[in-house]
Amino acid sequence: MVHEIEVKGILSTKNGMNLYRGCSHGCIYCDSRSKCYGFTHDFEDIEVKSNALELLEKALKGKRKKCMIATGSMTDPYIPLERKLGNVRKALSLAEKYGFGFSLITKSDLVLRDIDLLASINRKAKAVVQMTVTTINDDLCRILEPDVCITSRRFEALKQLHDAGIPTVVWLSPILPFINDNPSNIAGIVKCCHEAGVERIICFGMGMTLREGNREYYYSKLDEHFPGLKEKYIARYGNSYVVSSVYNNELMHFFGTLCDRFGIIHDNDEIFRYLSEMDESAKPVQRMLSDF
Repeated sequence: MVHEIEVKGILSTKNGMNLYRGCSHGCIYCDSRSKCYGFTHDFEDIEVKSNALELLEKALKGKRKKCMIATGSMTDPYIPLERKLGNVRKALSLAEKYGFGFSLITKSDLVLRDIDLLASINRKAKAVVQMTVTTINDDLCRILEPDVCITSRRFEALKQLHDAGIPTVVWLSPILPFINDNPSNIAGIVKCCHEAGVERIICFGMGMTLREGNREYYYSKLDEHFPGLKEKYIARYGNSYVVSSVYNNELMHFFGTLCDRFGIIHDNDEIFRYLSEMDESAKPVQRMLSDF
């Protein structure tokens, strides 16, 4: 389902925005389902901000200093509805027109539709595409993120973006306890990042978050796809918000070692500074390494 609303503003104080509210990717772990966000409709009922582009153009015209515009923090900008409406592309066109930078987070290869605009923005200012990756296993990806492109296709998209000169960042998140919290998954993701030319990986730890709203949905999907695992979660984590893998320390050390080996930046603070800065700093030269 889809419905339209008018909003009073579009850019946050940190110049972030969401053109849509709700999502149809179906990711079983999505924190945005949490009740604290105040959804008054089904999460899959997409809310379209009908006056968002008008407000965005007005905001960009009124800014004295160019900056990075960001989207994708609550809702993936490239939900299937975007194919029809093209609001993200229109927003990119406005950023390109007025000389602003642009950063977005997605799981979808639909971003490749806009590679021309992203490349143009990157030449004039700065454009960064961030891609979320949770598992190297495409079959598992189809369970965890059923209605968006599989992992291998995401890495193909990352490689095409890199070849077009567009910087990319991967979010290694979430890592689900007892499901994808293993060294082979982490190693596979980091290696594929290197091969796709990804220079930065964000990871806040090996685990996930659960709170009212998304916890119930996640547990229902565990019952559907991983019988008996819900009880294991309840016994170990109770109602904890932060749900860390029992292997967190070992996997984080392993992750950091691999990133250093491949010359991939993994300091979150450094990456967030990079994402927020209009002027792109010199890109690191990645070392050529043999397979590990």
